[in-house]
Amino acid sequence: MATTVSFAVDFPVGRRVVSVSYERKGTGEPLVLLHGIGHHRQAWDPVLRILAAERDVIAVDLPGFGASPALPDGLAYDLRTMVPVLGSFFDTLGVVRPHVVGNSLGGLLALELGREKLVRTVTALSPAGFWTRSERRYAFGVLRAMRGAALSMPMPMIERLAKTSTGRTALTSTIYARPGRRSPASVVSETVALREATGFRQTLEAGLTVTFTDDVPDVPVSIAWGSKDRLLLRRQGVRAKHVIPGARLVRLPRCGHVPMNDDPAAVARVILDTSR
Repeated sequence: MATTVSFAVDFPVGRRVVSVSYERKGTGEPLVLLHGIGHHRQAWDPVLRILAAERDVIAVDLPGFGASPALPDGLAYDLRTMVPVLGSFFDTLGVVRPHVVGNSLGGLLALELGREKLVRTVTALSPAGFWTRSERRYAFGVLRAMRGAALSMPMPMIERLAKTSTGRTALTSTIYARPGRRSPASVVSETVALREATGFRQTLEAGLTVTFTDDVPDVPVSIAWGSKDRLLLRRQGVRAKHVIPGARLVRLPRCGHVPMNDDPAAVARVILDTSR
């Protein structure tokens, strides 16, 4: 069951109230999960039960995605906005320096939270920000095409495609190496999340100027990359290791860009090992 919390955040443009929807399960040290662009907190469902056996897991819908409302007018969907938003979210929940895990956009946010010393450990799954210009242009073109397809398809077509393995592959093979493992309901839900993501365009625009070039000192970091990531190519993981030399670089065989569905056990193991 999701909960939505509202809180005030101070920005250079003044104080603004931001609302964030999240789901919380389990007991233990707090562990925050951040999804990628166009997705929602349900991306973590394949690993949620495993993680909740050892951690107080908080799966977040980022502002403008999933069940979370858009950011207030005048706020950009960039790191300078999202880091204080997430820091204030932690404070509102009474969570002090949680472990944080992020995928894609969420991985970039997790690393920036680590750089700001707002979290205890970072696990980044195919994080954004370690691309070349051409790689970023390719990834953004794919994301725009996915968004356009989701917007153009009527709901009956989405539901019909989701009922078959071939249809689920057509809808989600860009981000999953094993799209047939997704349930029809999950595929419908995430396709709807992509088409209804109010923060999609602004987040993509903010990403045009983002390259992660700073180390994350004094915070344990694991960076994991799927061997079959078709969106952010796996060679970017080597670049990430060069930028963050103290990070542990983990390969996830037979996993795509969103690896939690392709191999839940392997992904949960990386997360729990890092947070220990």
